[in-house]
Amino acid sequence: MKSNRYPSWKAPLLAAFLFFFITALQSQTDFTTTQWQEDLRFLQKTVHKDYPFLFKKTTAETFDRAVEQLNEAIPSMQDHEVLAGLMRLVASFEYGHTVLGYWEGKVTLHELPLFLYQFDDGIYIEGIHSDFKESLGGRVIAIEGMPIETVLEKMRPVVPAENDQFVKAYGLHYLTIPELLHAQGVTDKLKMNIDLTLEKDGQEVKQTIAAVPMARFPSNYGFVKPGGDWLSARDTTQTPLYLNKIDKIYFYEYLPEQQTVYVRHSQIQDDPSQDIPAFYAELFDFIENNPVEKLILDVRLNGGGNNYKNKPIVTGIIETEKINVPGKFFVIIGRRTFSACQNLVNELHNYTNAIFVGEPTSENINFYGDNRPVTLPNTGIKALLSFAWWQDKPQWENADWLAPQIAKGMTFEQYRTNQDPALQAALDFEGEGFISDPMTYFTNLFTSGKVDLIMPEAQKMMADSRYSFFDFESEFNTAGYNLLNADQYQEAIFVFTMLTNLFPESANTWDSLAEGYWRAGDKEKARMFYKKAIELDPDGNIGKRARLMLKRLEEGK
Repeated sequence: MKSNRYPSWKAPLLAAFLFFFITALQSQTDFTTTQWQEDLRFLQKTVHKDYPFLFKKTTAETFDRAVEQLNEAIPSMQDHEVLAGLMRLVASFEYGHTVLGYWEGKVTLHELPLFLYQFDDGIYIEGIHSDFKESLGGRVIAIEGMPIETVLEKMRPVVPAENDQFVKAYGLHYLTIPELLHAQGVTDKLKMNIDLTLEKDGQEVKQTIAAVPMARFPSNYGFVKPGGDWLSARDTTQTPLYLNKIDKIYFYEYLPEQQTVYVRHSQIQDDPSQDIPAFYAELFDFIENNPVEKLILDVRLNGGGNNYKNKPIVTGIIETEKINVPGKFFVIIGRRTFSACQNLVNELHNYTNAIFVGEPTSENINFYGDNRPVTLPNTGIKALLSFAWWQDKPQWENADWLAPQIAKGMTFEQYRTNQDPALQAALDFEGEGFISDPMTYFTNLFTSGKVDLIMPEAQKMMADSRYSFFDFESEFNTAGYNLLNADQYQEAIFVFTMLTNLFPESANTWDSLAEGYWRAGDKEKARMFYKKAIELDPDGNIGKRARLMLKRLEEGK
């Protein structure tokens, strides 16, 4: 999914607004209740008939309940509210390629002339039209008086998000659309002037931004393209490598001081000047014939394309033995790493010695992509529904995203001053003692009888910021259940016991340990540890489950 699939917009801001407003008054025709309800039923029937495989993260029953609720509400809704209802339905599948075409203009929408970006220290106005230049670089605290965290929660249901990274990359745009702000309850009534509360230069200020007709604002991979009436919060007198030569799909540059080759590759498509096979043939030839110690492949901006074009990249890395060794090949990933580029990083993870740096990707590791347009008969709105299942890893290795082994985000000040923490981390990386695959390391300790080393090694790695990407609790819990399901009860109890020592305040670890003892036949310890889980999570889902299991235990079931 791309975030800006809108009609071309190049006129001055005020002129475009007046023209569109007058035209809309003359030509906009509201759809009838019957038309909307028929389209809703058509969508429901089509999903059940042709796309039932999309019911993976939601159920058919939940989907149908939402359909009925929307159907009953339509008579009292405005067109933009019904549109938002349809967006919620399609977004409920939680696949980024499966999205309602809200940008097509079938229902008039507007947007604020600005670009939002979520940095490590908050959501900032990264770019803006010069009419509102005083807001540039402001950290957004509230929209219409509602805290930004609450706004994000309210807007999340209309975003076809696979994970939180997708929301960061593509979902913030939805916060700039007044019709969606109203439909999702951020504003009490539909209004075109939106009040923002900003923090800027240490002071809290309020700014009213006037919305304009939805348009294609000038951008490069989610950042404003400065020039003319559009301003960037970044110091544009310099350009960091990840934004350099942005008109090219890919380029490489040799950094002689670090003996490093840097590559930015931002679409899985051929650049008009040189196709992918030729580009990478030249790149690998340069590496072989020059003093190169590291290769850094930057795909943090890469939203995909044609995954059949990934082959020369992957095979070229494998064949370049000089660079395909631990500590010499780095891949920078991030919130816009999506679709065919998710396939690419999966393959690099599977078949090369890559070390991943940056942020997690915005796509699930295995995912539905390649959508087909389903046109609703009355309104003409298109629902883009995915049909192709891409599985690069076994199902038990599927996850919300591919996580970096060296986690590096970016603060607003780092962005403003053209710093690049992810690139710097790759350049500075010293491989001594670094374990790129912690779970394989722990598994090898376990199977080789060095179990006494697992706990201290885990504690050491948990204290090391280089492993902030690794979910120790979840990974060990999964390993414990794998042992439990293989009837290796004592081994599973060992893992679960270690978990309770590492995470003593986690109700889930005690719940797992209780189950381990129950299945091993020790009901007394099972009772004790279920009670511990309930004590730690009395009102939550873990506590609720522990009560249910304790009841079954007492009933002898």
